[in-house]
Amino acid sequence: MKRKRKFAVSSVRKRSIRIGGHNTSIGLEDAFWQALREIAGAKNLSIPMLVAAIDAERERDNLSSALRLFVLEHYRRLAEEKAKR
Repeated sequence: MKRKRKFAVSSVRKRSIRIGGHNTSIGLEDAFWQALREIAGAKNLSIPMLVAAIDAERERDNLSSALRLFVLEHYRRLAEEKAKR
């Protein structure tokens, strides 16, 4: 019998971050905010510094989407590295 996976319901949380000299409001689910905290900590960066770096490199218009894709790619790379060991 297959077990159904239950996903936590997570509402979008808006936070204001200063990027490039101006405040911007970013809406992300709690899981993405937590992931950004973990990634920023591992890179010895603050969340605003990490978000600014992602913002400078993004190719898409929507910053929230760029942040979600960054988190996804980060954890995909970690999984691939782990699988190669």
